[in-house]
Amino acid sequence: MRAESPGPQHEWLDDDAGPVVRPYTLTGGRVRSGAVGFDLVAYVLAEAAADPTVHPELHPEHRRLVALAARPVPVAELAVDLDLAVGVVRVLLGDLLSRGLVAVHQPTAAAYLPDDDILKAVVSGLRAL
Repeated sequence: MRAESPGPQHEWLDDDAGPVVRPYTLTGGRVRSGAVGFDLVAYVLAEAAADPTVHPELHPEHRRLVALAARPVPVAELAVDLDLAVGVVRVLLGDLLSRGLVAVHQPTAAAYLPDDDILKAVVSGLRAL
């Protein structure tokens, strides 16, 4: 049997996981960024003069994103590093982008994608070997 911890118990406190904060509280209930959507493989890089302490309204997660983006890092990796949903990270990145603290570099679109007929011909040729 587990011993109860002293002090008041709160429904938002989980003994195993620690304090539980719903992801939407970090974004103020927003589910979309004010900026254009971020691709999962888009690279984020903190601006050279980025100083998140100038913006007292930023959450610790915002500051952590700026620190992690000191080197180019994909959006998906930021979500993993912060242990947050990608949607939440996208909203937080939109906040940082609007304040000029980060730059987002979208991947270049493929200039040429092979036709399905060409791919089928290649597969058929490989099978014939």
